[in-house]
Amino acid sequence: MSQIYLEMNHVKKTFGELEVLKDISLSVHKGEVVSVIGPSGSGKSTLLRCATMLEKMDGGDLSFLGEKAAWEENGKCVYANKKQLKEIRKNFGLVFQNFNLFPHYTVMKNIIDAPVCVDDVSKEEAKERAWKLLKQLGLSDKADAYPYQLSGGQQQRVSIARALALQPKVLFFDEPTSALDPELTGEVLRVIRQLADEHMTMVIVTHEMQFAKELSDRVIFMEKGLVCQEGTPEEVFGNPNARVKEFIGRVMQV
Repeated sequence: MSQIYLEMNHVKKTFGELEVLKDISLSVHKGEVVSVIGPSGSGKSTLLRCATMLEKMDGGDLSFLGEKAAWEENGKCVYANKKQLKEIRKNFGLVFQNFNLFPHYTVMKNIIDAPVCVDDVSKEEAKERAWKLLKQLGLSDKADAYPYQLSGGQQQRVSIARALALQPKVLFFDEPTSALDPELTGEVLRVIRQLADEHMTMVIVTHEMQFAKELSDRVIFMEKGLVCQEGTPEEVFGNPNARVKEFIGRVMQV
């Protein structure tokens, strides 16, 4: 088995009285594509936000490449120091469903900003990376454009380029096509397929069932803050438990 890039054990997260993640464990190996599916409100996006440290876990532990980012101590979740967390954060990139591009920056500046300002990459190297990514994602002619001048599919491809510019080991997607119409969805899914062909390690929260079925090495079905079924696409889609079968049937109908 290949190296474990991400490991989460017994993760819990509560917002006030609401227990959003009850006891979630997840590991992702190098080069693996893991899709997380399930109904709205099941905790999928919260799991992603905890994995990328946008939310603090209330329990459990989190590590990247064997280095602990957070762990449980005396019933509380303790995080590594700021310097360690900065290094650990370099291991992952995150693509949001609503693009989150800076509207007053050009496409080029959106892509090079984090490598230059966060990772201390020289402007020349950051631009070189950006040009390669723009070419790869079919956006070579958009370097000087502003987000408002782009379609939703183009904006999402820019946000993928921005995440890749940091050269992460793991790329997380939080419903990357939910803000797009069907025609533009295809553009973004093609890019994700291309990354899978290049053996990029990815965790994808998605409502695109056919896509999850075709692309994933492993599929996780979540509901009410728990993992209800996990396995290969053949296992989850070919032999779903009753709840998963009901969910897939309803989503495929829509």
